[in-house]
Order: sequence, then structure tokens, then C-alpha cells
Amino acid sequence: MADYPTFDFTNAEVNWAGKIIAQKLSLEENREDLLRAYAIANNWREAHAYPMRSIRHQLIAYMMHSNIDGITSARLKRMQAIRGKLQRSPVKLHQFQDIGGCRVIVNTMQDIDVIVNKLKAHSRHQYRKDSNYIGSPKADGYRCHHLMFNFVGRGDADIFTGRRIEIQVRTRLQHAWATAVEGVGMFRGEYLKGSVGHDGWLELFRLASEEFATIEGAPYQNSGLSTLQRRKRLRELDSELQALNTLNNIRSAVEWTSVAIKAGDRPDYYLITFDNLDKTVSVSPYFGPKEALKSYGEAEANDNAAGSELNNVVLVQADKIEYLQEAYPNYFGDTKLFRNVLAKSIYGFNEDEFTLKMQPLAPARPRENPDMSWFRKWKRLS
Repeated sequence: MADYPTFDFTNAEVNWAGKIIAQKLSLEENREDLLRAYAIANNWREAHAYPMRSIRHQLIAYMMHSNIDGITSARLKRMQAIRGKLQRSPVKLHQFQDIGGCRVIVNTMQDIDVIVNKLKAHSRHQYRKDSNYIGSPKADGYRCHHLMFNFVGRGDADIFTGRRIEIQVRTRLQHAWATAVEGVGMFRGEYLKGSVGHDGWLELFRLASEEFATIEGAPYQNSGLSTLQRRKRLRELDSELQALNTLNNIRSAVEWTSVAIKAGDRPDYYLITFDNLDKTVSVSPYFGPKEALKSYGEAEANDNAAGSELNNVVLVQADKIEYLQEAYPNYFGDTKLFRNVLAKSIYGFNEDEFTLKMQPLAPARPRENPDMSWFRKWKRLS
């Protein structure tokens, strides 16, 4: 608990900071206000680290209890993304739902139902609302189940009560689609995730979402095309965009390195830095929140000081680096599952060894086996 930052500012101060950082102000002319605003915004974000971690471990416990295979991860929202959202949305900074976010990736639609129902019925944290983008997909084809909670702390953790945490629950196929959109957008320098960018790519992802939803027997945004017409149009788009080749080239183009981790060591956090110019990725492990959060803030500050967003930096909590790559494949140029399912759907063959099955959607992975000492300690304190 002592390693996690607390928060000493009012909602009014947080919202003032949000208003300042959303603007494009000159550091030379507004240095004092900008430095204070970023300090407040960064502290506000850091104050979500403990609630995010706690809720993620609750998710792991639910999955283990229900014998559900899958992976979990958590991340603090990037300052670039916070600024972008403030610029696009009337929502004030203290009202953001997803400063701290947890992600659950499972094999089947049934697994999603189990996790969602357990969270709503049994979580001690205050359930606020949910957005079921699987039952009602977004217009761009996005499918995932989002749930919003207010963290409820006990004992020393009561200081974090009220922090809002968002949980995303999705299948591997839904995850492959969403991260492919982000990955292609990162490489093209377009905000495809926000439906801004090349019309051909946006159409391809919309139609691919229909195709993937059909595989899962789920609702989708209907383009009005029959299955044959949709697949014909996807083949045309592939030809126009060289989409499958591009997806493969993205994967080949990324070079990534990580700091060596000794056998037996288990970092809690990983700082991922994606260089937008060189298309290189570096991964740095951290064994506690204090140094991880400090390095996160410094990396973003250095990028801001450069006067442009040269890097995408994100701090992620995951149990293993392998889970990190699976939870955030867009940072590593990994679109393999999306590419193979798309190729199977429109051409009838796999580009790699992937074999398409209705359910489950991917070979089962071993469940996470996390250190549960935190849970026993928490039980003693509660």
C-alpha cells in the first residue's frame, strides 16, 4: 500500500488540470500552469494504480474459481489518450471511466457471460453501468463488453474508494479484431480506432467484424450484404489495399527488445515504448509501482518536451511477458490471428498454421497462476 500514490487535489483542481492539458499551449508562455496541470493530471492517474491492480486480481480469482482459461492485464491510460479524449469529449477529467482499465481475454462467448454475471452479482466494488458492444456492436464494428465500477477500499485502501475502473471482457477473436485496428492505425499514423483514416481500411474492418461475429454466432452491424457479397467485397478490398500483405509486413517490420529478466523473477509492471518513426518497441520490466509510475511519467514528459508525439508509451500490469504480448499485440505488430481468420473466411485457406474452429476460437492457453499472497494478506486486513 505504501508504494502506491495517494491523491491530494479536489475535483475542481483535477478538472482545471484537464482543461489546461487539453489545450495546445506554449510551454515557454504558460510554463507554470502547464507544469502544475500535468503534475495534477499525472497524480490523478497514479491514484488509480492500486484500485486497478486490486480489481484485476479479483478477475483472476473469478476465472480460477470458474475454471475459465484466458489472460488478464491492466493499464493506466496514456496521457496522449487522456488529452485526445478531453479534446473530443465534453466529459471532465474527474469523470473519466477508464483512467485505470482491466482487460479479460477468454476463449468463448459463454466465458464472457460467466465473468460479466459474476462481476455484477458478487463484486464488492460498486457496479455503475455496462456497455454491451457484443449484443449491440458499434457502427465501426467494435465488439466487447465494458463494465464500469467504483472501487471500494477497506482499511488503509479506503483512501482509494470511489476511483473509477473500467473492465473490458472479450473473446480472443474480438480482441484480434480490436488490436488489428489499433495496430494498422499506429503504423499508418491514422486514428482508425476512432473511425478517422483511410476509407478502404475502415470498410475492411467493418466487414471483417461482420464476418467474425458470424463465426461466433453473435449480432453484428448489418452492411446489407449477403455472406457471398460481403466476402466478395472483402476480397476486392484486400486486392486494393494489399491488406493481408500489409498485415504480414507490419509483423515483420517490428523489432522489439526487452531488458533481460532473471529466471524466477516476476516483474509486476512493463513499460512499453513504441517508436512511431523507427517502428521499434522496447519493453522495460518493473518490480513495484513506485519506480514503474515514475518511469512512465518521465517517458511521457520527455516525449512532450520533444514537441511532438514521437512515441506511444503505456504502462501495463501483467503476470508474464508472454501475456503482455498477447494482451497488447498492436504494440508488437502481431496481427496473426486476425490475418489468418480473415484469410480463411474470404479465401478458404490459412496464411499460417491456424485452424479455424467455431468454439473455442483459439487453442486453449494455460490459466494464469498468479501469486495470491496479496489475497491472503487482504483477507487478514478485511
